[in-house]
Amino acid sequence: MSTELHFRTLAEAALAIRTGEFSPVDYMEALLHRIEQEDTNLKAFITVTADQAMEDAKQAEIEITGGNYLGPLHGIPYGIKDIIDVAGVPTTANSHALSNYVPSEDATVVKRLRGAGAIVLGKTITHEFAHGGPDLELPYGPARNPWNLERITGGSSAGSASAVASGMLPAALGTDTGGSIRTPAGLCGIVGLKPTYGLVSRYGVLPNSFSFDHIGPMAWTVKDCALILQVLAGHDPKDPASARAQVPDYAAALKPDIKGLRIGIVRNFFEEDFPTSDAQNAALSEAFKVFADLGAKLTDVRVRSLQEYRGVKLVIAESETLSVHLSDLANKLEKYGADFRRRILPACLFSSLDYVNAQRARRRMQVEIDEIYENVDVLVTLGAGPASKIEDHGLSSPWTSKMLTTPFNLFGGPAMSICTGFDENGLPMSMQVAARTFDEATVLRVAHAYEHATLWRDNRPASAAKETPLEIVPKYKGVQVPEIDGDYRRHCERAAEDAGLRLSGEHMAEFLEGVLEAKAIRDHLENEFSYHEEPSNTLALSESG
Repeated sequence: MSTELHFRTLAEAALAIRTGEFSPVDYMEALLHRIEQEDTNLKAFITVTADQAMEDAKQAEIEITGGNYLGPLHGIPYGIKDIIDVAGVPTTANSHALSNYVPSEDATVVKRLRGAGAIVLGKTITHEFAHGGPDLELPYGPARNPWNLERITGGSSAGSASAVASGMLPAALGTDTGGSIRTPAGLCGIVGLKPTYGLVSRYGVLPNSFSFDHIGPMAWTVKDCALILQVLAGHDPKDPASARAQVPDYAAALKPDIKGLRIGIVRNFFEEDFPTSDAQNAALSEAFKVFADLGAKLTDVRVRSLQEYRGVKLVIAESETLSVHLSDLANKLEKYGADFRRRILPACLFSSLDYVNAQRARRRMQVEIDEIYENVDVLVTLGAGPASKIEDHGLSSPWTSKMLTTPFNLFGGPAMSICTGFDENGLPMSMQVAARTFDEATVLRVAHAYEHATLWRDNRPASAAKETPLEIVPKYKGVQVPEIDGDYRRHCERAAEDAGLRLSGEHMAEFLEGVLEAKAIRDHLENEFSYHEEPSNTLALSESG
């Protein structure tokens, strides 16, 4: 157990508060001091609600000393990604396009954590509307990686990951549409869980993609995530996608014994589809050895390529994001950042037929993965890390990059990122552990067993206050419009106009930069289906999947 209060895990802090080793007020003071010390350089927060948090800590202390202890989250501060509503606190989504929005109601996840005695300490930095980034022109940030201030923290739950890794928070909430919990968790060396779609309410959370949005915990340990998930999980009638699933005792699943558990290794992701370093390969090989030594049965599993999953996800998600923001894009396009515009504008080219075909292809993918889960209990594969330099980020990267995390958003089941060690530069690496829908317990069990069999949780980044962050000078050279056939260019211009967008000059160039990639994705969609093959958005998940 760490002697420094700010580096106590959530579970350690909860035990100390319950036994009277220190009070919620002591703990809050330590974290506020840590934020004052670290966040000038890390820029993980948009808003720190210090005064209200201290009042809540004093109230928690009165309740606990009075014998009204609510459980392990009572008196525990946490952070909120700034697309999640907290009553009376601005939700900025880190965008110039959203101004003066102060919600009058907590999101369901905030209400549930309040009911358990947890305390909101602030709103953490996100990429614009949880989409894209890092973009240096946004109102806040970008967040810096506490392991190296020149490195990215990933998207889009960037501030949550940075704050937890640096000891400014014991835990935070993030959202995950294509990997936005797991990627920053992996790059910052913490634990991040994307729960099953529908297990945790989305009510009061600004939407990115209705089909893929998830809300989940980010913390230093698997146990900490389990304690938070216990409170977050459950049906919410205010969320139309909320599932009526039974919620088990997640902490009870945290057993170090995984003897006989069947683990499927998705090798084609990291051996064929995604370029990996020697350090990443060595870390994965060692992780697989740990599982074998713990008595698990390992077997290789082959699924579709990352490219296929990426194409289906982009058609669905970018179409939905465009729908969410279309009115504002038509009326105040210049208020959005360049990264957001370059990601979303090419979605004008996707038709209703493309969208339905992508949803039908997604259903096929879900059926395929369900068949694989008949023979394995969990899947493991490479996760994010090590982090690249902020200056190397390309603004049009979503149309060209491959995402290791995206397939598990398509499948809908739980997926967790856990640290597998550090590369030669001291940067964290990670792997993903995933399971069938509503089987968070098995994911937690496997990840917890690995965590306790290794020493990675003993490593913490040095204080960022001792460093002077270098100025970030992006390497990209503005918009790069490819050569486009004249007829197709006119088709693209008409598509934007038909969507109600009036693009000229720089904005038209930003649109055209990604249209050939969007066209290639659309052209490679599956389009031959039997009469009865349903789209995935007709699926109502139940506990049995």
